[in-house]
Amino acid sequence: MENNRVLSPDENGEEYLIKNLRPKSIDEYIGQDDIKKSLNISIKAALKRKETLDHILLAGPPGLGKTTLSNIIAHELSSNIYITSGPVIEKQGDLAAMLTQLERGDVLFIDEIHRLGKSVEEILYSAMEDFQLDIMIGKGPSARSIRIEINPFTLVGATTRSGLIGAPLRNRFGMILEIDFYDEISLKKIINRSSNILDVEINSEAAELISKISRGTPRIANRILRRVRDMATVDKKNVIDIQTVKKTMDILGIDMYGLDNTDRKILNIIIKNYYGGPVGIKAVSASTGIESETISEVYEPYLLQRGFLIRTQRGRCATEKAYKHLRIKYEGKNTSLW
Repeated sequence: MENNRVLSPDENGEEYLIKNLRPKSIDEYIGQDDIKKSLNISIKAALKRKETLDHILLAGPPGLGKTTLSNIIAHELSSNIYITSGPVIEKQGDLAAMLTQLERGDVLFIDEIHRLGKSVEEILYSAMEDFQLDIMIGKGPSARSIRIEINPFTLVGATTRSGLIGAPLRNRFGMILEIDFYDEISLKKIINRSSNILDVEINSEAAELISKISRGTPRIANRILRRVRDMATVDKKNVIDIQTVKKTMDILGIDMYGLDNTDRKILNIIIKNYYGGPVGIKAVSASTGIESETISEVYEPYLLQRGFLIRTQRGRCATEKAYKHLRIKYEGKNTSLW
């Protein structure tokens, strides 16, 4: 369900189209200025010393540009990039096969690195530190360890749940970069850039409104822009205006805060079924039919950021702002529950 949702920060079926909108270099990348400065200095220093770049961990909610940044890093280094993800690497041999194929200076990007199996993760330790693979051959008393030299490389790991990465792996990254939600100014610049690439004209008011409802996420902004462009085409408009954006929002069920029907469903259930909370994530999941991991990773970050939810020791609570937004009478809270 979530992959068909316009406001989902995860990739969906049309992501191959959105890839054309991704920046290719640091100069083209909009927003995250502190991260860009840090990367720019480290990349220039590594190139000047003719060394491989330190391993990098990119952490943050989905859709904020971790994959894009990994491709930019490889581009700036003039290196090849090999892309995989934690769940795909099931055995030590799978990872060993990738690492032994890397040339000096190549970039290996592992998305969802927090989902690596423990045994697979362990062989990364020596690979990252010493550029060696220590692999056990056989089982029981006859088992023996062999050491394989590999070419120096840069590992770029991406995670939406940095707290699940153990200290042994985390400590082997030279840079840990936390990517935050984008502000509306940066999103508006991204929308204007994307509209130029898509060869569609958009006025300032329309771009500003899309930036406000895009949940601080470039991927969502680009996806909404494509839907608005479709509406403009159907309505035979040469320029996307604010009326076209609002008409698209009505059809998609998106409100002025960027919430859609599923967001409002979650808030309504917490308020009406559980008296505003506190309520546990499993209870919310059972009531909504949405997996608890999806709620905590996809929906909650934005609802928390915008002040519609808070987390307490006993669970999630809807705020007064959520009541007002849903036009439900707010009668105050029993603070002993909080």
